[in-house]
Amino acid sequence: MTALHDNTFRAIAELMHTSIGLSFAAHKKPLVASRLAPRLQRLGFDGFEDYLALIAGNDDQGEFQVAVDLLTTNETYFFREPAHYALIEQELARKRPASLRVWSAASSFGDEAYSTAMLLADLQTQGRIGDDWSILGTDISDRVLRSASQAIYPQERLRNVSPERLKRYCWRGEGEAEGLSQIQPKLREHVRFGQLNLCVPIDDIGPFDVVFLRNVLIYFDPPTKAEVVDRVLTQLRPDGILFLGTAEGRVPCRTPLQVLAPGAFRKVAG
Repeated sequence: MTALHDNTFRAIAELMHTSIGLSFAAHKKPLVASRLAPRLQRLGFDGFEDYLALIAGNDDQGEFQVAVDLLTTNETYFFREPAHYALIEQELARKRPASLRVWSAASSFGDEAYSTAMLLADLQTQGRIGDDWSILGTDISDRVLRSASQAIYPQERLRNVSPERLKRYCWRGEGEAEGLSQIQPKLREHVRFGQLNLCVPIDDIGPFDVVFLRNVLIYFDPPTKAEVVDRVLTQLRPDGILFLGTAEGRVPCRTPLQVLAPGAFRKVAG
């Protein structure tokens, strides 16, 4: 594999940080090299220096977005951290809202958004919430958003979905589509996706009752983490719930939060 020199790595890391807030510490150099090396080979570049020149230039031909996609794609699957979904169900059983707005703020391939949609559809059928509910999924990666809109998944990613929900909400692929499942339109009509950079001011897209911001803060340095959380919380209703990745702990931010459970926080009403 072509060597990624320290100065070139630092330049790529600085470009990503100044452009979209991503933080790559020195120990992430092997990850950056392994994610980008196949792209260099495909483009016929001799080294990372040539690739850096392309993505840093004014006429990058969309390659900067490709680099972002390669560097931010992480594992995702349905009903990750199930305790969070149990907490949502518990909260909604108490409030029984007529309408509900949910934001999956780092939606990746849409697993989180459609997992939430399955839960809310079940609760609607049971009469525990009204039929006016919707989910917005956003991500910085155009590639994952296109995939999320298609709503086609390897069945391994659906391993935590109950057989009953699979039957209600998924079509199982056959023939050439063997091993794949697609989310049914009746669920997809409640979910929409759009591109959004969490590191710049956010248009008024809320307010939301529930916000997922899980497994994305790992890409940011501590000051950026706090800024992102505060920025996202401007779109959460007072008394609404914020979910972070359980392993991410509590991020220092100016917005008052009440701890509900590991990775779960209530926005304190001002």
